Amino acid sequence: MLPMCSVPPATNGNINDYDDDETYFLEGKRSEMPQHCGNFSIRVLRRTRSLNAPSPNYQFGPCGRIMKNSAMVMTIQDPASQRLTWNKPPLSVLVIKKVQDTSVIQPFIDLVSWLIYDKQMVVSVEASVLEDVQLRNNTYFSPVRDKLCTFREGQEDLTDKIDFIICLGGDGTLLYASSLFQQSVPPVMAFHMGSLGFLAPFEFSDFQEQVSNVLEGHAALTLRSRLRCIIVRKNSEPLDKKLHSSFLVLNEVVVDRGPSPYLSNIDLFLDGKHITTVQGDGLIVSTPTGSTAYAVAAGASMIHPSVPAIMVTPICPHSLSFRPIVVPAGVELKIMVSPDARNTAWVSFDGRHQQQLKIGDSLRVTMSIYPLPSICAHDQITDWFDSLAECLHWNVRKKQRQFDEYSDLIHSSSNDTIDSLDRSDQIDSEV
Repeated sequence: MLPMCSVPPATNGNINDYDDDETYFLEGKRSEMPQHCGNFSIRVLRRTRSLNAPSPNYQFGPCGRIMKNSAMVMTIQDPASQRLTWNKPPLSVLVIKKVQDTSVIQPFIDLVSWLIYDKQMVVSVEASVLEDVQLRNNTYFSPVRDKLCTFREGQEDLTDKIDFIICLGGDGTLLYASSLFQQSVPPVMAFHMGSLGFLAPFEFSDFQEQVSNVLEGHAALTLRSRLRCIIVRKNSEPLDKKLHSSFLVLNEVVVDRGPSPYLSNIDLFLDGKHITTVQGDGLIVSTPTGSTAYAVAAGASMIHPSVPAIMVTPICPHSLSFRPIVVPAGVELKIMVSPDARNTAWVSFDGRHQQQLKIGDSLRVTMSIYPLPSICAHDQITDWFDSLAECLHWNVRKKQRQFDEYSDLIHSSSNDTIDSLDRSDQIDSEV
């Protein structure tokens, strides 16, 4: 996100950020608009008041995008027709592996060796990966070690440097990949090598064939929406970026009471209107992807990731009637600690970056225009329901046995009517 500047708002942008008291949050490349703030160009984006979800950015990294479809209506495309295509052959790949897991080491070596020698790709990994003692002592890893590019989280901007992402691990590796890209995210292919793997549909056994298919553009995509969360501190100047924290989350943002023994007392606003006050352990604001994470454990419904919506789920509310709700994806949520609250609140973003929310501070949540393009092993529907069945054992129970054929014929027939059954009961009672 670029620095904020007090310039007239653009009127033709369809964005996810908010405006409040003539405060406008800016994002985009410096060369995209002619308006100036200091010595660089900026694009001023004003959040629309439409209830519809903001149109997602269909460019994923330097060369990945959605294949255009003649059936598209305006800017909204049928999710089932979303398939990956490449503007140019992908050359750089980021490999993220699960940390402190010895079972991932050999698959990681096999994968990066194949990408470097067989596919002639530039492979990037986090610098801490090369510091792993077990990898350093592995003789098979030595030939490829010096051919890997490295980066450190928070110190280098990966935007426009990565064409493709491969994750080896569980859902946490995908969440980590999302956090590395606070704007456009390259397509992500996740191999299930973790504990749950709800978001990782690929098996590693035949990775060469599967990765080759993706690199050739033969893959369906699920655009997983993300939430833009901005903390605005009390009495902060609208243009003071240092006092504004911004995060993009894939699962959820959680506001809770932290270590306090008292109930949370949180005011919830929707597009500026006070909706309710949450009294309980806290509040979960989640994406449809996050509906199968913390939210479902708190009693929320499970929503397919292609549904444009934001979920609001209370955590242990001190009210029997406070149920989870689903709101349109185009709204802005504002969360504040109530003025008469006994304690402050704590907010975390996909389980990270925990910060204190004091009285007078506010958390603004909108749908981002930068979704995470998750590559499907089969298609959007099959992958999701397979994950529900395999990971969460959705609707698993012993099947009810059918009636025994002989006893069924004795006790009832297709010609039975209510009157005949009543007469039969009457005769039985008289006998």
